[in-house]
Amino acid sequence: MHAHSPYDEPQLPPPVHVTFVDWIPGFCTLLGMIVVNMIDKDRVRGDEGFGDSRAVWRARLFLFIGFALMAGGLAGSVTVHVLKYYLHAYQEQYLYYGYANISQNVALMLSAVVLWISQSVGSEYEYNLSI
Repeated sequence: MHAHSPYDEPQLPPPVHVTFVDWIPGFCTLLGMIVVNMIDKDRVRGDEGFGDSRAVWRARLFLFIGFALMAGGLAGSVTVHVLKYYLHAYQEQYLYYGYANISQNVALMLSAVVLWISQSVGSEYEYNLSI
């Protein structure tokens, strides 16, 4: 994806391009979302006799790794925005790429939370917010 030239001077090339560095935080957040939502919640709680205590410990470790990947993706998108777009004092139309990257990661994290909560619903009118 390439940016358009400035509107007041259409002959100039755009000063910034979206590169692979802009995509890395989104990949980290997506991988964290997948890891978090693949873990069985009963295994994390230790309910229903899921093997030994090491299985519970490993499930909690993978849950932590998933949340760490999502937090790292969000921190990475903020870092890319500040270092690549904000510090170079681009026009507002180019700062949008950094804002879009941050909002993408926030939306992925919120969707992971919604999916996590919806998996714990026992019935149609009951919500259980425990881990």
